[in-house]
Amino acid sequence: MFMKRTPVNICGIEINNITFEELLINIHSFILKGRQAYVVTPNVDHIVCLQKNPQFRDIYRNADLVIADGVPLLWAARFLGTPLKGKISGSDLFPRLCEIAAAKGYRLFFLGGSEGSASRSAEVLKMKHPKINIVGVYSPPFDFESSPSENQKIVEMIKESKADILFVGLGAPKQEKWIFEHKGEYKVPLSIGIGASFEFASGKIKRAPLWMQKAGLEWFWRLSLEPKRLWKRYLITDMSFFWLVIRQRFFR
Repeated sequence: MFMKRTPVNICGIEINNITFEELLINIHSFILKGRQAYVVTPNVDHIVCLQKNPQFRDIYRNADLVIADGVPLLWAARFLGTPLKGKISGSDLFPRLCEIAAAKGYRLFFLGGSEGSASRSAEVLKMKHPKINIVGVYSPPFDFESSPSENQKIVEMIKESKADILFVGLGAPKQEKWIFEHKGEYKVPLSIGIGASFEFASGKIKRAPLWMQKAGLEWFWRLSLEPKRLWKRYLITDMSFFWLVIRQRFFR
């Protein structure tokens, strides 16, 4: 296991400094041991939200792995003098893990996504990887988390599927909160919150070109696609991230 290495602290959040390959080794170990582990993937928006949300911080504190999602976190880590080995976004991890799952025979469950995106992503992945074993797909209704009966239905669906990996695409912090509250009930070896990955995989939302991803401009691409929904998050709320990093560097 590689998670014992000294983590990198960004704005009070401890991030595991591991490569993609090291992450995959950890994931394989979680599945073999049936640990009921969960992985979180902080980006700038998460870091800002974590400053004011004690419950979200507690979820992060108890995560088995915390991996950097986004080039701005790499910039921040380098600026703070503690560089990270690389970014591992949920949107990169999801298709790669699906490919590996097809080869290793892991059983997968897809939970969340906008209407039809999870089922469509399952269809796309089955065409790419004929041996992939997707044992369940469910997109719950809006505000389902406030319904005990709906939550219980979902828990039973996942439990009966005997999945090895649960991908949850509900957006943060909803997906992390749901995993944290219910992982002991559905008892899947590994759960991962993946944000909009079902939408990307299904083709419902086009992902930024690779050069924009590498340049740290994926946020700008998303903003151009959904300006009404995302302008406040990216242009106002998330701007505080830069002050948080500067404060950490010069006013520890």
